[in-house]
Amino acid sequence: AVVDGKKAVLSYERSPDKIVLVHTEVPAPLRGHGLAAILAKHAMDAARTKGLRVVPRCPYVQAWLKKHPEYDDLIGG
Repeated sequence: AVVDGKKAVLSYERSPDKIVLVHTEVPAPLRGHGLAAILAKHAMDAARTKGLRVVPRCPYVQAWLKKHPEYDDLIGG
């Protein structure tokens, strides 16, 4: 996501059957506006659409998932 020329990212590693969510980074001026949550939700929705298992290594994504049990069925791999 790019806002005001600054980029927020969710880094990942992809294999044929899973996606490993590695790290979420939001520049300081963009923090507190929900961008990390938007990135996490987009990644989880994309994984569901593509039939991928999700391995959440990113601490932010791990915490976000605790608040969103509707994605529990995607975790593992």
